[in-house]
Amino acid sequence: MTKKTPLHQVSDFDLRLLRVFKTVAECGSFSGAESVLGITRSAISLHMGDLEKRLGMRLCQRGRAGFALTDEGREVLRASETVLVAIEGFRSEVNQMHQQLRGDLNVAIINNLVTQPKMRITHALKAVRAEGSGVRINLSMSTPGEIERGLIDGRLHVGAVPLITPLSGLDYSLLYEERSYLYCSHEHPLFAQAASVTDAQLAEADAVIPAYRMTAEAIGLHQLLSFAASATDREGIAFLILTGSYIGFLPDHYAATWVEKGLMVALDPDRLHFDSKIAIAMRKGRRQNMILERFLSELELTDTPA
Repeated sequence: MTKKTPLHQVSDFDLRLLRVFKTVAECGSFSGAESVLGITRSAISLHMGDLEKRLGMRLCQRGRAGFALTDEGREVLRASETVLVAIEGFRSEVNQMHQQLRGDLNVAIINNLVTQPKMRITHALKAVRAEGSGVRINLSMSTPGEIERGLIDGRLHVGAVPLITPLSGLDYSLLYEERSYLYCSHEHPLFAQAASVTDAQLAEADAVIPAYRMTAEAIGLHQLLSFAASATDREGIAFLILTGSYIGFLPDHYAATWVEKGLMVALDPDRLHFDSKIAIAMRKGRRQNMILERFLSELELTDTPA
């Protein structure tokens, strides 16, 4: 066995042979390795012969004089221990990744979802944070259009947006359904007769109109109002309503605090309301992301709108 041939590739079969060799060396004989490996001495001998042919060198002396590693055998044993330890380390690290996630989760949501009573986003963020310090959550508040652009160009992993006009490059799953009512503040002239407001009174009252996309139902109700101001988000609408000079639509969960304090009231709530859907959006064909999958699993998304 004097001809030395280079080892071009280490296969799974080679690794199995190296494990047999390592066990034999540790046991000091073929017979001693039988019970450890659970195979016969003849099978061990065949494996050792295969390994020596594969490497092109004699690894041990065996016979009446007993078992002994050659110089090359000792070097191969040292190298095999290094590679087997590395493989075990790789396995442990991958398993650890399953147990403790690492990386960033970039989330963007529209304003004023924190008061949503179902709190699905809050609970999902809590679950992701519980994975440990290896996970970093980057949360931003933005407009629906900016969120969708961030998802498409890859800056964001996931976003929460109103489901109005789905974009072809994104997947949407229903997260919340919320109801919006028309509100005025306690300083507004309509406050005292909120339950019986007429269309004529609505047309005379200054109203704040959203400067973002709305459903057809919402647009129809806003057409009853007199456009006097606009706001880019729901917090802006609330600010203007609380001045006492404007009326405007807000989600009931967001307005609830001011209603409970007597600072706002819903106008003719049986008639003047509309329902909206908030969806979780992600880019189609996105890369596998274990942190994102953990976040999504905690949201318990059950309905996927078309």
